[in-house]
Amino acid sequence: MIKFDILTLFPEQVMPMLTVSVLGRGMARGHLSVEAHQIRDHTTNKQGQVDDYPYGGGMGMVMNADPLYRCLKHVAETRGPGRVILMSPAGERFNQDMARQLSREPHIILVCGRYEGVDQRFIDECVDLELSVGDFVLTGGEVAAAAVCDAVGRLIPGVLADESSFENESHWNGLLEHPQYTRPSVWMGREVPDALTSGDHKRIEAWRREQSLLLTLERRPDMLAAADLSEREKLFIETRNKKRPDTSE
Repeated sequence: MIKFDILTLFPEQVMPMLTVSVLGRGMARGHLSVEAHQIRDHTTNKQGQVDDYPYGGGMGMVMNADPLYRCLKHVAETRGPGRVILMSPAGERFNQDMARQLSREPHIILVCGRYEGVDQRFIDECVDLELSVGDFVLTGGEVAAAAVCDAVGRLIPGVLADESSFENESHWNGLLEHPQYTRPSVWMGREVPDALTSGDHKRIEAWRREQSLLLTLERRPDMLAAADLSEREKLFIETRNKKRPDTSE
């Protein structure tokens, strides 16, 4: 059982993404819990103001530290303390290995930034980790927080019907996943590879591993350095790499 709490100005944006399909079924079965908390409910001014102009000048607004702190305190008092993560384009890059690490946490509190960012004092005082889902900027942290919940939540035992299903997925073992096919056997003149219809399980596994290696070499060669490869696979990659066209110019 893992608990996710999301601090946001737009709970209505987050919850519909996380209460359907696989995660929705996981919640119904009691394997995980997700709640979104309106930061604005924890302001101390009549206007419900949660942001202000940045010291030093500049464009945009900055989220106030105090409403965030009060909202976080409310979550800690009602749902228990947890690991506090701020979704930020300046954060550490989120990946599958990090998703696995976070899946061992009993309680994760995700803070969604908005506007030009969050008062640094709240970050220094309360945040354990800053995470980014990529080298781009979103209008807020809600989509990123939902992505983290999804990636982590599906790894919780019992959420997926067959937990072994994610072990061959992209990034799980350091490689991209092999191509997938289903019926019909011929579509638009394109046939399913012979290996997959052979009924020979060893041949199928060998084909899938080879395709995974080739796809990773083509699209994410940077991943191969950290992948767990046999000497034979390393030689296979080296041979194929020599045949690739030189695109350095």
